[in-house]
Amino acid sequence: MITSGLIVGMITIPTEAAAPKAKTYKNCTELNKAYKGGVAKASNVKNKGGKTKYKPYVSKALYEANQKSDRDKDLIACER
Repeated sequence: MITSGLIVGMITIPTEAAAPKAKTYKNCTELNKAYKGGVAKASNVKNKGGKTKYKPYVSKALYEANQKSDRDKDLIACER
């Protein structure tokens, strides 16, 4: 009985679940189907290109997965 208690006590359960990987989109057309205003790295990012139709979705992980689509390097990928 004591032995089984020691074995159970040695089992560790991870407390953090693995975060899901952010989706990488092939191009801005695909990304804009899901996020009309594009994806911003942070909420305080300002658009270099001026006025846009839609507000970008804010997600650091999603932005970093699609950073290649940020042509003007303003920290907003595929803004419209």
